[in-house]
Amino acid sequence: MRLGLMLGYAGRRIELPVDLVKEADRLGVYAVWTAEAYGSDAVTPLAWLGAQTKNIKLGTAIMQMPGRTPANAAMTAMTLNQLSNGRFLMGLGLSGPQVVEGWHGVSYKRPLTRTREYVNIVRQIFRRENKMRLDGKVYQIPYRGSDATGLGKPLKSTLEAAPDIPIYLAAIGPQNVALTAEIADGWLPIFFSPDKYEETYKPHIDAGLANAGKTMADFDIAPTVSVVVNDNLDICYNMLRPFLALYIGGMGAKGKNFYHDLACRYGYEAAANEIQNLYLAGDKGAAMMAVPPALIDEVALVGPRSRIKEHLQRWLSSPVTTLNLTVFNVDDLQTIVEILNELS
Repeated sequence: MRLGLMLGYAGRRIELPVDLVKEADRLGVYAVWTAEAYGSDAVTPLAWLGAQTKNIKLGTAIMQMPGRTPANAAMTAMTLNQLSNGRFLMGLGLSGPQVVEGWHGVSYKRPLTRTREYVNIVRQIFRRENKMRLDGKVYQIPYRGSDATGLGKPLKSTLEAAPDIPIYLAAIGPQNVALTAEIADGWLPIFFSPDKYEETYKPHIDAGLANAGKTMADFDIAPTVSVVVNDNLDICYNMLRPFLALYIGGMGAKGKNFYHDLACRYGYEAAANEIQNLYLAGDKGAAMMAVPPALIDEVALVGPRSRIKEHLQRWLSSPVTTLNLTVFNVDDLQTIVEILNELS
């Protein structure tokens, strides 16, 4: 199992942990990943970090598909891939309707169709075999809508082909997970529980791989897992409660919150409902404290070194191939690397 480093997205100020990323590069960590919501973008920090590292892969987790045309996303990927000597990993995702329609100002309709067509276009551009054409339900290239000038013509990227850029998709729902296994090189799940893989994800992963004639050897499962090394478990839990409460409680409206639905599928329906009700009512502190320790233990690695070593066995026994760590300091990163070396 490889290790990755998940940086996420910035808050009010962009403060990249350059020393942490350099240490990850020195330790042989496979990839560093950045994210975006509706502030900092996912690509610019990677360019900054790529110039200061040598070997670590540079991944987006994720670039929001509705915020970029497929061609623009492909241009960005090919550019950064060349500048980094082939280190770019293209992570894509749909985001959610609140951000897509409230921030990017485009429709969230047909998310699965959009994903399939988007990846199709990007791969065609990467391969550079023919001029770009697609007559899709979401995308038409060249554009032929009622307001088209009629002057659009098929084009081919001026950059040399880059067919080997891996494409990862972020997915939570069953249909999207199956589609990811079918059309992508890897999957970027959030709040992944190795204990719930068989019942929650495996049937959909297997179906998607079968549709494409692929096997698990062709597919990278790369979840994000938060790590807090501390002898005091309460401190560990409280450090992660705000993040889980934000996503389960506030990342989407009632009935349209994918993270809330995931917690329910994991068996935490009562807790998820309480977190959401409290969060949407404005009582974020109570929502945080309603996050069950058992849920945190399912999706994160927390506690003393010995406890983390014991719990890490669950991940090593799962189909996870890249474990993307969210760590708060260099010491915790080094601890996980040491434990993995001991267990290998």
